[in-house]
Amino acid sequence: MDFMARALELANLALGRTSPNPAVGAVIVKDGLIVGEGFTQPAGFAHAEVMALRAAGKQADGAEIYITLEPCCHIGRTPPCTDAILAAGIRAVHVAVLDPFPAVNGQGVAMLKAAGLEIEVGERAAEATILNQAFFHAVRHGRPFVTAKWAMTLDGKLATSRHDSKWVSGAEARQFVHQERDASDAIIVGLGTVLADDPLLTVRIEANAPRRAYRPVGPLRVVFDSAGHTPPNCQILANVETAPVLIATTQAADSERIRQLQRTGAEVIKFPSLNGYVDARAVLDELKRRGANRVLLEGGSELFGTFFERRLVDRILAFVAPRIAGGREAISPIGGIGVERMADALRLANVSYRAIGADLLVEGLLEQP
Repeated sequence: MDFMARALELANLALGRTSPNPAVGAVIVKDGLIVGEGFTQPAGFAHAEVMALRAAGKQADGAEIYITLEPCCHIGRTPPCTDAILAAGIRAVHVAVLDPFPAVNGQGVAMLKAAGLEIEVGERAAEATILNQAFFHAVRHGRPFVTAKWAMTLDGKLATSRHDSKWVSGAEARQFVHQERDASDAIIVGLGTVLADDPLLTVRIEANAPRRAYRPVGPLRVVFDSAGHTPPNCQILANVETAPVLIATTQAADSERIRQLQRTGAEVIKFPSLNGYVDARAVLDELKRRGANRVLLEGGSELFGTFFERRLVDRILAFVAPRIAGGREAISPIGGIGVERMADALRLANVSYRAIGADLLVEGLLEQP
């Protein structure tokens, strides 16, 4: 059995539930058999290694542990995992990838090696890096990792000239997006999307689909609304108890409108404005302050334009549906000013293509200047 692959499966169960901590999986093996496994609990509770050690009990003595990320060696909200590993009598540690967090960053592995444990680093490192790419980005760049997602027709339209967008993509692609939402800490849309589509923006996983660990509250839903024009009776404000809402507005918002939104249970914050609109970087800074690592940007086109122009997008998920909408007034994915020369167009790296039902998913990372 591939024990590190199992550890990665466990880590995936924790995505969207551990921020600002990374999602980690751990498997303890003795005499070729798994005797304990676990994944990171919500921030402030046990890390993956401790959960696995608890499950293994006395069988951890003389065993090996496979961990998707270097164990911590500092005191944060919980004690160091390196201490727990040493106390349990683990003899060998397999680590997929080192933790870039400054208080760890190779020191955890060095500490265990100095104590005489066998250390192996690098098994399934690429997969482990992708799984925690949002955490790594937040550590290195000081803001959440932003994925921009859209679905468009073959001729590049998000909706018809009458703003009808249900549905551009198929059921399989939409379920894929719900899995992405489930792994995210926050979902961002603009007021235009709320007015045109009246979306729920909640996580809805099909009964027979893979599920991650239980999550009592859904990802934070954020609406960019410069003047506070979000309708108090819209769907996004109907279930704030289980899926909280933040209305990001500016000083231009009328006080009575703000009070109406607050009465629905939504949180309303006035952010600095930039060119008359909510400053996107200021909102991302606030989300990072709250511990968010992974953010999903779902539109609309003008908000996409703002994020792309300010280089605040890191990953692209673009679904291309085998449909043609036509129409000069039909909406395209990216608004804003755009570039004047094709040579200046933004480029993607690590691009992949795959079929999701009848649709084509194009995924890649935005090249940064």
